[in-house]
Amino acid sequence: MQHTSDGRLLAMAVVSRITADPAIMAGAPAIRGTRITVSAVLGQLAAGSTVEELLADYPSLTRDDVLAALAFAAETMPQERPFIAA
Repeated sequence: MQHTSDGRLLAMAVVSRITADPAIMAGAPAIRGTRITVSAVLGQLAAGSTVEELLADYPSLTRDDVLAALAFAAETMPQERPFIAA
């Protein structure tokens, strides 16, 4: 997968791997060709799973799919910083 000079995945790589179809998973962004949502990938990683564990749990995923899910999430997060009380 190609990266920009600042380390971000190129938009085309993300677009080629992430889709949002109302007929699949109610339109939630998902890995193209699967019913695995970006949210499911992020949730597993946030819960402490390694990429290797994630790939073992979801054999249809590739490392590039996981990277695309992370890049998609980073690009679609609001730029404002939410207030989180300490």
